[in-house]
Amino acid sequence: MFTVFRLPAPAARPSRAAATTVAVVTAVAVLTGCGGDGERGDTAKGGTAKRDTAKGGTPTSPNASASASAEPSAPSSVGALPDAYDFTPAPERIPRTAAQARALTRDVVLAPADWTPGMVRHDPYETAGTWPVLPDTCVWTRGKLPDGVLDSHNRRIDLPAKDGKGRVLGSVTVTVHRDEAGAERELKDTVQESFRCPVQDLGGGQKLDGLMSMHIDPEDVRNADATLFEAGTYSGPASDGPQGYVWTKSRIGPVTTAVSVKGAKGRTTKDLIRLAAEAGAKLLYRVELELK
Repeated sequence: MFTVFRLPAPAARPSRAAATTVAVVTAVAVLTGCGGDGERGDTAKGGTAKRDTAKGGTPTSPNASASASAEPSAPSSVGALPDAYDFTPAPERIPRTAAQARALTRDVVLAPADWTPGMVRHDPYETAGTWPVLPDTCVWTRGKLPDGVLDSHNRRIDLPAKDGKGRVLGSVTVTVHRDEAGAERELKDTVQESFRCPVQDLGGGQKLDGLMSMHIDPEDVRNADATLFEAGTYSGPASDGPQGYVWTKSRIGPVTTAVSVKGAKGRTTKDLIRLAAEAGAKLLYRVELELK
């Protein structure tokens, strides 16, 4: 759904930064294909077949569209994309209280089978009513919800190891702000975090390194008011060395959605990006349903 940005080719001996650059290019290319050919710092409802005609998308039934192998589904070729994203939330549907926000986040957030059949709950599975915080130490922690945030709900969902490929660690988050300005500020602050802390400690021996964040040009976004993408490397006690890491965050009105995917042995960057794109599209469609 986005234009491919051409970045310099990596050097003959690729560094982590060069590998991240390639991941960014790959991500934009994969996201471009979706419909037209997620939370850092974190240690539902069943889906039904839907068609997002505003985005020219295909039905997004989680039980029908994904393969039995539980791999991320490939994009399909259906219809023309709109020239611009023009969805406007109905004022009466925008949450004004914490209780209304909690109802929305629980309805929108994905369960394992909603993402891709075969995915399973991580342990712990859910985190609600708290906020990830990245202090100057660059070690993630959690605190209370900031003023202006009505609710935030996170679920950790994994793609199990299979056929010699390692276990992928996924995460989806839905957050409701009091207004659009607060949601937009969250996106802006997120990009600054990767510059402030290019190496981030997630706790439990898990680390992110070589992070590169970018705003997708608003003119190229077709399913949200704004979207960010980030890539880097992930390592942890069970990661079998450095692996790919991708993360995306989007905004519709005062609601933000985020998807993160931590790679594993045998999983390509393109695999991770497809998983993230699939979950992101479903979350955004659910947000539209709640706000229309």
